[in-house]
Amino acid sequence: MRKLILASSSPFRRQILDKLNVDYSCISPEIDESAHEYETPEALVARLAEAKARKIASDAHSALVIGSDQVAVLGDEILGKPHTHENAVKQLQKLSGQAVTFLTGLSLVNSDTGHAQTEVVSFKVFFRALTDTVIENYLLTEQPYNCAGSFKSEALGIVLFEKLEGEDPNTLIGLPLIRLVRLLENEGYRVL
Repeated sequence: MRKLILASSSPFRRQILDKLNVDYSCISPEIDESAHEYETPEALVARLAEAKARKIASDAHSALVIGSDQVAVLGDEILGKPHTHENAVKQLQKLSGQAVTFLTGLSLVNSDTGHAQTEVVSFKVFFRALTDTVIENYLLTEQPYNCAGSFKSEALGIVLFEKLEGEDPNTLIGLPLIRLVRLLENEGYRVL
């Protein structure tokens, strides 16, 4: 069986991939993640996911390389990682009562053939109306300053939501496993 490589340094993506109980290694791709002028959020995550996978695949042999990238979008605005408490407060105040779409680019590159399968998977989060007290208490408890949208859905962030809408809850955390299994099977790699 070919080896699997996750082109990521994200602990969240590793935790998700661990659910499949497969052997894999992680290598951080270190690429420029800047958006191109006039690039849509969908095009951005697809391009970055594939670029990450291709960068690692170029030095790998007999491997399937998984690349992923994610953005949160409110209207036409891409929400980045807040990095600071103040930015997280502003972000959550803006998200209060709103629907946010998470777009996850997923790419699987065969290092031997160079063949890439790349998809964009969406997941929608509907936020409750959030009070300043709820926002402060949440941020002080969880400190999600390295998470797009200023929350961790796999933990206490779930209390911020009205409802979730999408085919795979893993997509929200950054790695759509349902789609990944299909891409792996297209390359002859069976999880079970």
